[in-house]
Amino acid sequence: MGLSKLERRQRIQKRIRKSSFGTPERPRLAVFRSNKEIYAQIIDDRNGVTLAAASSRDKGASVEGTKIEQANAVGKSLAEKALAKGIAAVAFDRGGNLYHGRVKSLAEGAREGGLKF
Repeated sequence: MGLSKLERRQRIQKRIRKSSFGTPERPRLAVFRSNKEIYAQIIDDRNGVTLAAASSRDKGASVEGTKIEQANAVGKSLAEKALAKGIAAVAFDRGGNLYHGRVKSLAEGAREGGLKF
């Protein structure tokens, strides 16, 4: 019997975390996607600190639109917060999810907002 969806995602996640490491110069943009919401954080792994975070549950987040449109808005919001703190470049960590749909939309929103990765 094969791996469950969760086990497969966790295995991919471990593989990504081995190579993707956030430094103060280039922090890691980590994405978590649940069935309803999407969350993103910019993390400095060296110091173990979250530098900026945004989610579809934030008070200022747009609740209207599809989940893909919400993910794009979260990406733009996160980019805005990061640029305000002087973060211009990040390493993208898709968290074991496929680079498709909401994860891709969040990444494109962050790029539109001015982040480079």
